[in-house]
Amino acid sequence: MANFSCFFLFFLVLYFANSYSKAQSVPAIYVFGDSLVDVGNNKHLPLSLLRADLPHNGVDYPGGKPTGRFSNGKNSADFLVEKLGLTTVPSYLSQPNDVFVKGVNFASGGAGIFNATNEDVIKQTIPLPIQLGYFSLVHQRLVKQLGTASAQEHLSKSLFPVVIGSNDLINFSKSKNTPQQFVNLMVSSLKEVLKGLHGIGARKFLVVGTSPIGCAPKQRFQSTTNECNAEVNSLSKNYNQGLQSDNPTTYGFNETKAACCGLGKLKSRVPCTPVSEYCSNRSNHVFWDIYHPTQTTAHTFIDILFSDS
Repeated sequence: MANFSCFFLFFLVLYFANSYSKAQSVPAIYVFGDSLVDVGNNKHLPLSLLRADLPHNGVDYPGGKPTGRFSNGKNSADFLVEKLGLTTVPSYLSQPNDVFVKGVNFASGGAGIFNATNEDVIKQTIPLPIQLGYFSLVHQRLVKQLGTASAQEHLSKSLFPVVIGSNDLINFSKSKNTPQQFVNLMVSSLKEVLKGLHGIGARKFLVVGTSPIGCAPKQRFQSTTNECNAEVNSLSKNYNQGLQSDNPTTYGFNETKAACCGLGKLKSRVPCTPVSEYCSNRSNHVFWDIYHPTQTTAHTFIDILFSDS
């Protein structure tokens, strides 16, 4: 099994169709996924505890207040939008009746590829199939405003990032399937959603695999040795069909195990809440909280992505 202890990149790009270059014009970005790219949808879910609109999230975001992002500041969706020369796209639930010609973010903290992932009431979220349904509504409005041909051309030039899968893997223990059966089902289910997006008009995809989530502070905390959870990482590896590791110190990250915000061992006994402590040296931490990257980590990933594209 691959050594995940030095794995830095939170995202593994599995497919970047029609790779972006500065010569290309991307009129809009339509983001699908989980908490890694959620820009505030979950704060509009009345029953969900999977929210980030409380301190100390957002401490480094312009204004210094929580926005619903699971980060100390901006996340990868924000930096991707900036790289494309677009303005920050809103969360879908913040204005669900908009046309979203410039794009929109459907991502939801805790969401999975499967509807059953985190489906209990206190973990209310927006699973990927529902996100696809929301996009279908947006597509209808685009056709109404732009006309069928113009809407199709618009979508064919737009970018569709899909960042999801970690929550499904974390919830694998609830499944009756073997690990490989579970992973195969994840892959086939994701492909169906991508086919659905393609059928509606999407052509440029940025499909992203899962990180070695067994190395997240929460998983390390559950180990007596503070090491990665090999079983969970094995699932991630199988899902991604081979990961490429990189040394985090190359990018200036000195703290790769502990969270920045939290309490207790590895700042992971208590998650990031208003009563938690947060570090002053956030730029050298890979993790902001028990699962999510710092703003610096997210920014570094996008820089690496575009330097390789």
